Amino acid sequence: MSTVTEDTVAEELVLVVPTEAFHELGHFQGFCPDTERYVGPLLANEDLGYRPRGAMEADPSFKQLIPYVVFRFTDEAGTPHLFQYTRGGGQGEKRLHAKRSVGVGGHISSVDAESEQQGDVYRRGLERELEEEVHIDCEYTESCVGMINDDETEVGRVHLGVVHVFDLPSPCVRPREEDIADAGFRPAAELLAEIDGFESWSQIVLRALFA
Repeated sequence: MSTVTEDTVAEELVLVVPTEAFHELGHFQGFCPDTERYVGPLLANEDLGYRPRGAMEADPSFKQLIPYVVFRFTDEAGTPHLFQYTRGGGQGEKRLHAKRSVGVGGHISSVDAESEQQGDVYRRGLERELEEEVHIDCEYTESCVGMINDDETEVGRVHLGVVHVFDLPSPCVRPREEDIADAGFRPAAELLAEIDGFESWSQIVLRALFA
């Protein structure tokens, strides 16, 4: 694993893989349920490394790996409800501000590699992002259900999402950050009816998993 540093700039370093490595495994647009084909090989790629986030946001020759967690509560009638919110101005990706989302997560940072926690860096990054953004007040079961690639948007061209669904016994997730606004659980069918107001990744997930 390589690391690129800039001594003159204190900038977040994020985990990236060459876009070519993703294409060699099989390019797709939208959602792909075959996580085994991508996650392990990408995390084991010899060119996986940490690079300055600012440069990576404008360089489509690299993909930033992003865990994207969807919280689902299914009521007694069998209706799935999803945690959804509006991104405030303080969240990291300025191009997504004021967009609605069903996904919680973010970049894997070089600080995750420095942690003393046990386990792989991807998992540490996922857990750190969740700890920063939400309170989860109950037990849950977790599934890694698919990948997101969206080369049709400026943001999507430089990111690659790994979708995790957390199934909850009750609507027990609440925001930790003020910039996770208007948050709460709503029926998936209602969100599909309002899909144009969501960021592109959420639109992809809603159509692929809940339509």
